[in-house]
Amino acid sequence: MKHPARSVFVTIALATSAAVIGAPADYDRLVDAVVARYHLPGIAVGVIDDGKVVYTRVHGNLASGKPMDADTLFQIASNSKAMTSSLLARLVQQGKLRWDDPVTKYLPAFRMHDPWVTANMQVGDLLVHHSGLPEGGGDLMLWPTPNAFTPADVVKGLQYLKPAYSFRAGYGYDNTLYIVAGELAAAAGGAPYPELMRREVFDPMQMNRCQIGTWNREAVGNVADPNVWRNGKYALEAASGPIVQATTMDAAGGVRCSVNDMLKWALNWLTPTPQQLQWLSPEQRRREWTSYTPMPISKRRREWDGTLFYGYGYGWRIADVDGQMTVSHTGTLSGMYSAFILLPFRKSGFVFLINADADNARSVLIEVLTKQFTAPAKARSVDSYADELEQADKQQHAAHVPDTSSRKPATPAELKAQLGMWRDPWFGDVGICAKGATVRFVSVKSPRVAGQVMRVGDRYLVQWDTDAVDVDAWLRLPEKRGGVLHLAKVDPDADFSTDFEDLAFTRSGDCP
Repeated sequence: MKHPARSVFVTIALATSAAVIGAPADYDRLVDAVVARYHLPGIAVGVIDDGKVVYTRVHGNLASGKPMDADTLFQIASNSKAMTSSLLARLVQQGKLRWDDPVTKYLPAFRMHDPWVTANMQVGDLLVHHSGLPEGGGDLMLWPTPNAFTPADVVKGLQYLKPAYSFRAGYGYDNTLYIVAGELAAAAGGAPYPELMRREVFDPMQMNRCQIGTWNREAVGNVADPNVWRNGKYALEAASGPIVQATTMDAAGGVRCSVNDMLKWALNWLTPTPQQLQWLSPEQRRREWTSYTPMPISKRRREWDGTLFYGYGYGWRIADVDGQMTVSHTGTLSGMYSAFILLPFRKSGFVFLINADADNARSVLIEVLTKQFTAPAKARSVDSYADELEQADKQQHAAHVPDTSSRKPATPAELKAQLGMWRDPWFGDVGICAKGATVRFVSVKSPRVAGQVMRVGDRYLVQWDTDAVDVDAWLRLPEKRGGVLHLAKVDPDADFSTDFEDLAFTRSGDCP
């Protein structure tokens, strides 16, 4: 049975004239230019051309001072999604589930806000970002870590997230339904998600360094730590101990791999061996690379890449770039950025992993490396792309971000009517309580979501204690007693995972 959503498998012909792929020195020049422009502390890059690894490059040191290498583990963030999708595809191939099965067949407690959507949500729907959830809906149950939320909390909390559009009627990127997918895989596969991922994906692909779930950093060794941008420079966030714990967001973005592992993963898709085609059949591969949800095409993407088609498959983004098909994804976590780009008809592609906040650096490197394959004559310099992005960021910030420099600490006296415990049905309890002459906002289940309440004119905001929550939030107080308290991002263009707008708190008691 076909997936009920509109499905289009894209076939885009290769350009008639093959591009001349750069020599290693050309890749060195591009990587060096990006590292220098953005002062990147660490990066691992791998390039495949016509089914062969033609280039690897690693720059940077571990926290110990030892140099990184091609086996250094990085967090790949949302590039984990294609692995979760492939795990489900394996279970489909084994007859343990079907793509068109209702989610409630495996997770009876699963609920969406609309009962009809609950009943009609199928396994495949979990993977393609057309559920109706607001962009990033429920992400505050996943980040920042550590927190006390569990995958079961995510499954339970989804029913309280109001839809932003009709089911299967649009695109809204979410992470929470990938958590549901991980729980569904565990139910259908008869083992915890991390165990299934190791058994069904890592081991068959000989991705021997990849890690998920709970593991020992010291035993595994050679692990990159994130770097966050703070006070005009990168600051290392060293690990707090040898044991890496499983997290709620593992199925959406918890995998760690080396560039060597990711090159094996890429070759499996570009030039699969007979054994790999037994591991995952051509039919399941086709399903993963079918576009189920049209994605918006930005003005920049049209201008830089000439993109006419952009869609989301099962854990993959499918698009045309300069007339050639690409299958790709990116990954973003605090202090960890990744990119994975395939050009299937060329049997070519590349991957890179960065242990730093590097949004623009990633965009520029994706562009200059892709152009090596698709349109070398149209390639611009690293600085040209970087300057354009920098100017756009300045204009956007100036236009949308209000000036809050006049902020000053709010006092318990002026917020007397709002002091107390407040509860959101999916995020849980927070306290807005006096601490000396100041007022604190503290989350019970996510302790890093904590900060001081500040006054800006006649408005209030929460100034968070840690860069783990890097977007200040307006505190929108109830207009009358018994009303609802809301939050909203001060910077409306900030990362959607800080989904403050989805919270609705009602008073639940007095401060302890």
